[in-house]
Amino acid sequence: MSDGSQEHSTASPGQDTQWQRDAIERLASGALKEQRTARRWSTFFKSLAFLYLFILLFYALGLIGQNKKTSLAHTALIDIAGVIEAGGEVNADSVMSSLQDAYDNEGTKGIIFRINSPGGSPVQAGIINDEIKRQKKLHPSIPVYAVVEDICASGGYYIAAAADKIYVDKASIVGSIGVLMDGYGFTELMKKAGVERRLMTAGENKAMLDPFSPVNPKHQAYAQSMLNEIHEQFKTVVREGRGNRLRENEETFSGLFWSGQQSINIGLADSLGSTDYVAREVIKQEEIVDFTYQDDFASRLAKRIGASVSTAVSEVIAKQMINSSEIKLR
Repeated sequence: MSDGSQEHSTASPGQDTQWQRDAIERLASGALKEQRTARRWSTFFKSLAFLYLFILLFYALGLIGQNKKTSLAHTALIDIAGVIEAGGEVNADSVMSSLQDAYDNEGTKGIIFRINSPGGSPVQAGIINDEIKRQKKLHPSIPVYAVVEDICASGGYYIAAAADKIYVDKASIVGSIGVLMDGYGFTELMKKAGVERRLMTAGENKAMLDPFSPVNPKHQAYAQSMLNEIHEQFKTVVREGRGNRLRENEETFSGLFWSGQQSINIGLADSLGSTDYVAREVIKQEEIVDFTYQDDFASRLAKRIGASVSTAVSEVIAKQMINSSEIKLR
């Protein structure tokens, strides 16, 4: 009896000690993870505070938001690069802002629109065209030239047509003076798949050009008349812009495009020339100042910080959830 009691009493304290050690280790591990998490959050918010103070310091020193003011004579450059669309990289608001800045600068002796665009919205291109013509009337002594790089098609040419002269590279792609509206029709595919289209509308034309319904000749004719109207507007802009330099034929407004050299031959462009050439030899101001609208440093930094903050917060939350799950699973 006494021997068994002794054996039992010696085993029990060892088990108790091991359990206590495990509990202490779990508590210590949890505390360390909490400390690490708190440290990460502390570092994160300190970094944000530092960036905020950094931006304020640059604003105070005048290093952010500087405009392109210069009293020296120069050629103003505005890039039209990419698809022309509302809210896109090239849109009426940004181009008009660039143009206004260029005219407001007393050193501007000429303006170059450097175009590399396949086209886009006729509305945005039309607004830009109108603004160029309006500003030219207000500043008749400052010439406006378009310089085509790789491509100046459709809406890109709509803008170029407002320039006093258009310069191209011999291999540039120029033209595509037309209007399109595209879409898809899935009616035959739906029939093969056994899918029934159930469409209800209030207004007999509300479902016009619905891709899941058969073509309605009335709707198709209406859409075509609208395209023809916009095409006529485009043709008028080109005729007014190019004047008697345009050698119009049946292909001019057909949507075809030509090489830079061919575009000169048919009057869609005036001469061969690069941006540097026009600044140096035509405007006679070799110094080029870029007035292309861009978000200021603070805006770009804010966007990057916003993206970084979002990523960092997501990572911290994900790690916190994982850590919490690990603790619970123990």
